[in-house]
Amino acid sequence: MSYLRENIGPNGKKTSPKLVDGLKNFIIDIDGVICDDIPNEEPERMASAKEIPNAKATINKWYDEGHIITFFTSRTEKERDVTVKWLKEHEIRYHNIIFGKPRGGNYHYIDDKDIRATRFEGKFGEFVKKTKEIQVFE
Repeated sequence: MSYLRENIGPNGKKTSPKLVDGLKNFIIDIDGVICDDIPNEEPERMASAKEIPNAKATINKWYDEGHIITFFTSRTEKERDVTVKWLKEHEIRYHNIIFGKPRGGNYHYIDDKDIRATRFEGKFGEFVKKTKEIQVFE
């Protein structure tokens, strides 16, 4: 079963596919979200990073439910091997890793697809719906 479905734009022409209904594309940071927050300047600490409580259980549950798990990290390609090894040793399942996320925070992600932003504040739990102020284009 494919997780993508064809999408037709308002002009009747094909556009980029969308996920099938009910699935989510989880794009998850690594440092400070699934393990200790370790800067790239101290890569020797990455192999022994401690897991954030409930990170593995939550992410593996989403994976088992069929959602797409992609890690998007500020770690560089130089840290690929230690990162992949750590994820394997900790049995955290995923589909993809993207290295080289810009550092420093204050991210403004602009896309023509649906976006849900969730700020991680130190613990995993159930999602709850809240209304927050956001910035949009006029």
